[in-house]
Amino acid sequence: MKYSIIVPVYNRPEEVDELLASLEAQTFDDFEVVIVEDGSTIPCLEVVNRHASRLALRYFAKENSGPGLSRNFGAERCQGEYLIVLDSDCVLPAGYLAAVNEELERDECDAFGGPDAAHDSFTDVQKAISYSMTSFFTTGGIRGGRKQLDRRFYPRSFNMGVRAELWKKLGGFSSMRFGEDIDFSIRIYECGASCRLFPGAWVWHKRRTDWRKFFKQVHNSGIARINLMKRHPGSLKLVHLLPTFFTIGTFGLVTVAVLSLLLAVMGWGALLFKAGCVTGPVLCIIAGLAGCMTALAPLLLYSLVIAVDSSLRNGSVKVGLLSVPASFIQLIGYGTGFVRAWWLRCVCGRNEELQAFKENFYE
Repeated sequence: MKYSIIVPVYNRPEEVDELLASLEAQTFDDFEVVIVEDGSTIPCLEVVNRHASRLALRYFAKENSGPGLSRNFGAERCQGEYLIVLDSDCVLPAGYLAAVNEELERDECDAFGGPDAAHDSFTDVQKAISYSMTSFFTTGGIRGGRKQLDRRFYPRSFNMGVRAELWKKLGGFSSMRFGEDIDFSIRIYECGASCRLFPGAWVWHKRRTDWRKFFKQVHNSGIARINLMKRHPGSLKLVHLLPTFFTIGTFGLVTVAVLSLLLAVMGWGALLFKAGCVTGPVLCIIAGLAGCMTALAPLLLYSLVIAVDSSLRNGSVKVGLLSVPASFIQLIGYGTGFVRAWWLRCVCGRNEELQAFKENFYE
């Protein structure tokens, strides 16, 4: 068996159905699929059984432990030369495995990963969230892709492959509840193994379906970056600080804008009640409005860049406009999580790894 595909699942039978249907359509067929039901209250066994006659498919149910340890559970039961881990909310184009196999035949490596994209059937919010996670103007440049700020590519668990031998050598994913895939990728490099981006091995990734869940996800990612720094000294790079700089800068500019508006309101109030010389209140109004517009100008310019770029990429002005709040949530959620963890672990000296929104491993 060349490839074993591992999919941890928690209460997502509809998504598993879509993923398995896309696996049936693969043009390369030397693979098996291992589904690991991670303590779901809405199991997907019935869905798995509908696809069992058309795929080399095995299903296991276990108590809930989070996706990382569930992937390890599945890996222990795999037969493939390479293990590929996917999230249950991914759908594969028909040529996905063929692209993986072509890359490995051309230039073998120990581990690999591919990018993600939004499908035409996704909702406008899903497309906006996908843009915010993949654009060079957000943290897409940090996460890795054709355009990236970090020199190394670190595969993510929604689309990651690794030699079975290397998986065993490294012991699979750690017990980290968030950031476990980056921890695994860092350990791949630390042991001297080779790792590459396969641009043609991309997936459609549905991601989170509302703003609240999305904020929780990226906030956890910011926290995880500090946890990773503690586990792997030297792993924190300047590019990882960009969302934090953006967050601090945004709050600073908004604060200046609010104070400037207050100055303008005071000027209007003075004019309204005709208190003292008219010149003073008028100057307050002008200075206040000018200060407010100056403070908001960088944020408005950034919003315009996001809206235009996303509109062109998605062919939709609506998605472009939705990408603006998605990008702010993505960057500020990550930035606040990073600052929170930095304060508690680096300033206050907490030794234990931090977690937030502990119940949301799959959201």
